[in-house]
Amino acid sequence: MRTYGSRIRKAQTAPPTQSPDPASSSTPTTMPNALKRPLGETMPNRPTKRTRTAQNTKKLKSTTELKQKALTQLHFCIDQSTLHKCPLCDLCYTKGAKEDVALHKAHCSRVQKGMEWSKEEDKEGYGTSITEVKNRVKLNNGRHGRIISFPADVGGKIGTKLSSLLQTVNLCLVSPPLSKPTLQSSKAYLFLLPQDSSSKSESIVGCVIAQRIEVAMEVLEENASDPSDGPWKSPDSAREVAGIFCKPQKLPTPMGISRMFVSSKHRRQGIARALLAAAADTFIPGCPLDPLKSQIAFSQPTGDGNKVMQNWGGGRIRIYEEDC
Repeated sequence: MRTYGSRIRKAQTAPPTQSPDPASSSTPTTMPNALKRPLGETMPNRPTKRTRTAQNTKKLKSTTELKQKALTQLHFCIDQSTLHKCPLCDLCYTKGAKEDVALHKAHCSRVQKGMEWSKEEDKEGYGTSITEVKNRVKLNNGRHGRIISFPADVGGKIGTKLSSLLQTVNLCLVSPPLSKPTLQSSKAYLFLLPQDSSSKSESIVGCVIAQRIEVAMEVLEENASDPSDGPWKSPDSAREVAGIFCKPQKLPTPMGISRMFVSSKHRRQGIARALLAAAADTFIPGCPLDPLKSQIAFSQPTGDGNKVMQNWGGGRIRIYEEDC
């Protein structure tokens, strides 16, 4: 009698069926269609190879041409110097350097024509720091100008204008900048000339900086043709200051001229003499100074300054050493 339990025991004891051997089978086994990949199908993350088109080739050529145009060929010039000295302002600058060229352009214009003096600067200090010393000063060419004065250490727009002017003057004279104590004991005298008859604007064509000093040295007269035959041959009897031989004794002197400048296009018109006369008359209020009495000294004058000093002072001007 067969029961349900006997069926289960038969199923458990039956031997497992063996899978057909692929090697012995004559018919090849086929893979499922899901594992096959069509030839035209590509992976989604795989980059495709770009083809070079005519448009891309033109872009590459144009970029290469721009890079080649930006190149600059440099040459060494051994027989010529890059430094150039301007015959108008005597300033040496480097050709091709933008900063040097711009500096020379501004400096050369100031040396020849002077600096502009605006009405705003005049209104700012008129009656307070600015004093009009002389009006309608007639020059040798018939034109008229005026002379103003103010403290050399003034601030504001006037101080900025004076600083720019002194930079130009120091470059022309090859002089160091004036120290702060020197400016505090100095007055600036400017000669203002109208730019034209119809315009109200003016130009600074002359400048003198007068300083309060204590002592100065007397200039020796050079009469002998040979410098070794004069009284300046001994260091005890003479002292050389900026190429000028002076007596070593220091004498009391109330005023010194540390800077003097006149623009090149306005020289030999009496501007320097007018500025020096104004400084001598008004530097010490109520006490005019006389250059013929050796009451005024110059600070290391140049060749042109020495001529003005001798002509204006009649050979009585002294020399002093400024403290820079």
